[in-house]
Amino acid sequence: MKVTVTPDQFKLARAFTISRGSRTEAKVLTVRIEQDGVTGWGECVPYARYDETNESVTAQITGLPAHFTRQELQSLLPAGAARNAVDCAMWDLEAKQAGKRVWELAGLPEPGPEITAYTLSLDTPEVMREQAAENAHRPLLKIKLGTADDMPRLEAVRAGAPDAKIIIDANEGWSAEVYAELAPHLVRLGVSLVEQPLPAGEDDALIGMERPVPVCADESCHDRASLPKLKGKYDVVNIKLDKTGGLTEALKLREAALAEGYKVMVGCMMGSSLAMAPAALLAQGAMVTDLDGPLLLSEDREVTMEYDAAGVHPPSAALWG
Repeated sequence: MKVTVTPDQFKLARAFTISRGSRTEAKVLTVRIEQDGVTGWGECVPYARYDETNESVTAQITGLPAHFTRQELQSLLPAGAARNAVDCAMWDLEAKQAGKRVWELAGLPEPGPEITAYTLSLDTPEVMREQAAENAHRPLLKIKLGTADDMPRLEAVRAGAPDAKIIIDANEGWSAEVYAELAPHLVRLGVSLVEQPLPAGEDDALIGMERPVPVCADESCHDRASLPKLKGKYDVVNIKLDKTGGLTEALKLREAALAEGYKVMVGCMMGSSLAMAPAALLAQGAMVTDLDGPLLLSEDREVTMEYDAAGVHPPSAALWG
């Protein structure tokens, strides 16, 4: 078994801003695993919020033993970007070796397209209204917020896209007081979901707080070990492969979360079509699918995910799985 990891960059169509900062390109790591002349591949996005860098994640991957199974990988690396890229590469490798699709190997129903959110970058109310108007034809818009003066932005987006379904991602940017103040306005403006309003370490404030709009755990939920700490705070969990450490754990987290009564959102980091491919299998039947990474890029992999009015389609075998 030969494991290689290479850095790749994909330019964004426009600068993308969240409450933590801006970027103009997606920086990813591509992992390839070759065995007996067959190569599987996967992608991850190291994330500074979780103390990951390209260098630290590369070191984790290159430090793996010469031979291991996908099941052994779950204990060789912790949940995170490194394990995600390797896990997804191994799924791709296994599918190619078996001459089957990953969904068949995983015992999943044949996947179909899912409507995906399209994310509007954090900006001035005027610019966000323009962004909303440009994308008002899309059925689901996601707004990046997370500042103390977000109401004008939200009002502007609703004015620009009066008929679109709206979800909000505060990226841990609000306090409990700000969230409580905004909550009635979220209902008035037809917001259907609020993602991670409070910092992960301060979300106990959500216990007992009225939640007129469903609240989704993102930074507070990584893998199944996160679930006990979410009780009484959240209604939905956002499952991302770069947090769970791959499709293997993500499928188990989805099953466990649903069994405990949570709704599921499937999200992504800023990555290419290769990163979205396994997540599209996970997103089947999710309350919210947010796999718009390639839609925000000006360049992508040679074989790409398909997006149309039906949403994001499952990957072709030529791309992954």
